[in-house]
Amino acid sequence: MCPLSGPLTSTESVKRFWNVPEMSWMMSACLFDYGTPSATTTKTAASLMAGVFVDHIFLKTYSQCFLELFVLYLDTRSDVVVLCFSIANPNSLLHVKTMWYPEIKHFCPRAPVILVGCQLDLRYADLDAVNRARRPLARPIKANEILPPENGREVAKELGVPYYETSVVAQFGVKDVFDNAIRAALISRRHLQFWKSHLRDVQRPLLQAPFLPPKPPAPVIVIPPPPSTTEEHPGRLLEEPLCADVVLVLQENQRVFAHKVYLATSSSKFYDLFLQDVKAEADCKLPTGREPPARAASFDMCESSDEESRVNLRPCISDGTLISADSGGTLEGGRGGRLLSSLGRAFVSIRRETVQDPVTFISRLMTVVDMDPSVLLGPFRVVMRYLYTGQLDEHEKDLMHIAHIAELLEVFDLRMMVANILNNEAFMNQEITKAFHVRRTNRVKECLAKGTFSDVVFKLDDGPVQAHKPLLISSCDWMAAMFGGPFVESCTKEVLFPNTTRSSMQAVLEYLYTGRFCSRPDLDAMELIILANRLCLPHLVALTELHTVTVLTEAAAMGTDIDGDVLVYLEMAQFHCAYQLTEWCLHHICTNYNNVCRKFPRDMRAKSAENQEYFEKHRWPPVWYLKEDDHYQRARKEREKEDYLSQKRQNKRKWVLWNLPPSPSNPSSSSSSSSSSGSSAII
Repeated sequence: MCPLSGPLTSTESVKRFWNVPEMSWMMSACLFDYGTPSATTTKTAASLMAGVFVDHIFLKTYSQCFLELFVLYLDTRSDVVVLCFSIANPNSLLHVKTMWYPEIKHFCPRAPVILVGCQLDLRYADLDAVNRARRPLARPIKANEILPPENGREVAKELGVPYYETSVVAQFGVKDVFDNAIRAALISRRHLQFWKSHLRDVQRPLLQAPFLPPKPPAPVIVIPPPPSTTEEHPGRLLEEPLCADVVLVLQENQRVFAHKVYLATSSSKFYDLFLQDVKAEADCKLPTGREPPARAASFDMCESSDEESRVNLRPCISDGTLISADSGGTLEGGRGGRLLSSLGRAFVSIRRETVQDPVTFISRLMTVVDMDPSVLLGPFRVVMRYLYTGQLDEHEKDLMHIAHIAELLEVFDLRMMVANILNNEAFMNQEITKAFHVRRTNRVKECLAKGTFSDVVFKLDDGPVQAHKPLLISSCDWMAAMFGGPFVESCTKEVLFPNTTRSSMQAVLEYLYTGRFCSRPDLDAMELIILANRLCLPHLVALTELHTVTVLTEAAAMGTDIDGDVLVYLEMAQFHCAYQLTEWCLHHICTNYNNVCRKFPRDMRAKSAENQEYFEKHRWPPVWYLKEDDHYQRARKEREKEDYLSQKRQNKRKWVLWNLPPSPSNPSSSSSSSSSSGSSAII
């Protein structure tokens, strides 16, 4: 670009003739750049070029179907013609050579012509989105119709005219076309009016640097909505007590099957009850003479920590029964068990006996708890639903009985919810429910870490991991099918998981228990994706993909080379249905294609044919830009060489002409020769 500064030595009037088949909107953008807000049939503007103040007159024509109007508007006094075509329409380029250029040269033989390819942005745009945004009856743009830059350059070379490309959307090349059209017009006028000294500094049309498409943005990892297992699945598990391990006996031998882990993580009373049961069962297995371990304190804030409330247990000689030391023996009626007067009025006794499972109808050993006779079945089921889901229906009728049972079990949040309903303040129960789930999540994480109340053990490659069937059934359909169906795992306490590590299994269990993804230092993201895909957990897969992309992005920002890791992740992500991670890996490889090919040539050649095709189609910078940049660099070097030789030749000519020795014989001839040399210098 030549500088646009300098004295205003003269004013030139340049009349441009525009031939824009199907591209009349480009003239509006060009005129706006030069100070004219809109384009009509004829417009004027002004600019400064190499110290020459130039007036423009714009004449807009129509498409090729109005050839008669083209002839009428054509003016033999036009100084320059800008001939445009669309790179998305090969016929427009064909018409340039066969129709428009011959007509222009016929009516304007001396006017320079500039060939312009419009709609450059369609080379890298999403054609599907472009076609959707077009008019309903418009002809769709096809990818195979997009013309490469060399096609327009070949036609321009054949016609002997400069070639430029523009994009109004990308704001590229519009001003270049106008500036170089002015240069072409002024140079053409300089050849005809060589005596005008103010036209000497005007350069010929400059080369246009290729347009580098913007780097495509990285795909965003979309997290799907989490499965709604907080309320629905636990309530369903209460109605169909699959894998139940405790039986609550009410008055008149009414039985309610439940799960220890749900009751213990929702009520401190149940936690203390079942924890004593577990410790008493462990005491029966201790050798003679060893003291039983002390009772662990409850983690509920509402629980009393008095040492007097502890129950002293001693091993029972009978099989499987636990006898309280302060009760003096077994219960009446010959049933084995122990009295629980020290834990309050809610529980009468606890024992272990063989009970038939209500779902599978298989007899197995369960914990049986006799409740207080004042506990009714209907209100107790409402309390149980609250302990499972954390919700209370405000339309319940027996609110006073529910409050009574909540007081026996010391479930103070439930009593508060009942009070809110009675005071017409049920809207406050939502906050209580949220607090309930937060506390329960913390208790479940503690049970997972300590293995408390676990009823299944996963045998992994590097060691066992304890888990809880009820929580797994209510959080994962795959686990529910395995433990509730006619499979061997439903009747055993040990489940073999081959090709799985403890870190990935613990991450999955923590997600199933709490609904959150927690990263670990020893966690392998790809192993977790494999396990989550195996267990049909798409939400966990998406969370792991987001974690992986975040780690890789942070490593790349710190200067770490992640190209090798991305190549490894690509194949595994495609095989294990991690589609979002696959898209991110493909994007990273395509936007760093040259560096990746230079570092890992064998790995790139070993990729599948589909990946190779995707790389070639979406690589950045694209192939056409690399070719154009190479052609531009070679043409620029040739132009610089030509300018250097021309400048050197011009300097030498000036030195020779101005330093010729005068002829002593004929002074008149010397004066004439000096005048001729002066005119030659001007030329």
